[in-house]
Amino acid sequence: MQQFFNNKSILNQSINWSLAKNKSVELVIKREDLLHPEVSGNKFRKLKYNLIQAKADDFKTLLTFGGAFSNHIAATAAAGHLFGFKTIGVIRGDELGLNLQQTLMQNPTLNLAHKYGMTFKFVSRTDYRLKQTPDFAQSLHDEFGDFYEVPEGGTNHLAVSGCEEILKPQDDVFDYICVAVGTGGTISGLVNASKNHQKVLGFPALKGDFLAHDINKLIKPKANWKLITDYHFGGYAKVSKDLIIFMNAFKEETGVTLDAVYTGKMLFGLADLIQNNYFEKGSKILVIHTGGLQGNIGMNPLLRKKYNIEIF
Repeated sequence: MQQFFNNKSILNQSINWSLAKNKSVELVIKREDLLHPEVSGNKFRKLKYNLIQAKADDFKTLLTFGGAFSNHIAATAAAGHLFGFKTIGVIRGDELGLNLQQTLMQNPTLNLAHKYGMTFKFVSRTDYRLKQTPDFAQSLHDEFGDFYEVPEGGTNHLAVSGCEEILKPQDDVFDYICVAVGTGGTISGLVNASKNHQKVLGFPALKGDFLAHDINKLIKPKANWKLITDYHFGGYAKVSKDLIIFMNAFKEETGVTLDAVYTGKMLFGLADLIQNNYFEKGSKILVIHTGGLQGNIGMNPLLRKKYNIEIF
């Protein structure tokens, strides 16, 4: 298992993007999305030490939480399959369990997780909000027995340790490091691993002021980071036609596919900052591509229905 996680060479891809060139900034994307076909991006990093710990403690089952289109759910199922763990996903939305076959036909994320052997427990949104309470935890142990719990989104101190390995010595040349933010684990690892001359910019994919508090609990005492909170498009997994048009134009110009939940919003926000001269001329910007492209498959039918557009 250790060899699987360690034997990876990650591409830093220079991006020939007219906007960046016109504003005299250099943009490079770290292609974490290419780490593995299904355990990709930050999920690869977050799961690494959690799986090593679970194996060391002789757990046979992983249990985790997520929404119906969660990259983390898909990645945990795939990783469990790779390393011989049973997997259980506690999924938000009890209506999804009323007709499982129909849900699997309509939901590529859950279909992928099911293909890799994940057992689902669908719960109401009310019950899902209680998932960290002792009574809810006990009910899961009563139903499923012993398991290693991986938090929603994969974020804990072990996940942060994995994300600290994203940056390499050659990345010291960058002035800015940009990353999408969900539960805060990835940016925490980047902040911990960053150099003092670097500024880490996080682009939250959801609304709320709680993220800074959560991140502060996971990072070393450092002040070289900031959350850019203007580009969540209304909340988690909420998008607009303008966002999708931007993503497709970016793909056409650079060849890099983005996802609509995380990296698309981050690059949209970054483009706006570049356009408005947020960065000094000559700045070197490293963007972390956190993967999650499997989510585009499930997003496209919704986009076609609502906006008559899709991600290509």
